[in-house]
Amino acid sequence: MRIEEAYAYLCVHDTQAALAFYARAFGASEKFRLVEPSGRIGHAEMAFGPNTVMLCDEFPEFGMHSARALGATPVTVHLHVDDADAMIANAVQAGATLEREASDAFYGERSGVVRCPFGHRWLIGHSIEDVTPEEMQRRYTALFGAG
Repeated sequence: MRIEEAYAYLCVHDTQAALAFYARAFGASEKFRLVEPSGRIGHAEMAFGPNTVMLCDEFPEFGMHSARALGATPVTVHLHVDDADAMIANAVQAGATLEREASDAFYGERSGVVRCPFGHRWLIGHSIEDVTPEEMQRRYTALFGAG
């Protein structure tokens, strides 16, 4: 038994608008969608580079609520890109809210955070150095004034 792939599956309050936003903000492209006769999108898939992100409208009758309906999200989607600053700027220009400007981090990545209009957090970063887990831990410990 083995895992072949893992996908982020985002429930949003307006999948059609989310598909358009993610295309503008991140350059993602729609693969397909399944639409109920009522117009509610039951499933859609987008290609984020070689990766797939799945989306759907809310299904409160099945306990599926969007981040907007909940007023928060405990999940952050991490996009590893070639130029974090440019991708963050593009996302903000497309309508995302900047939560944290890009900066160099102890774990060897330059990254920042945006929140999309659908309530999800996106950590966007690119590699700036290779850091071993041991060095990462040393730097992380130093952030807390220990060691």
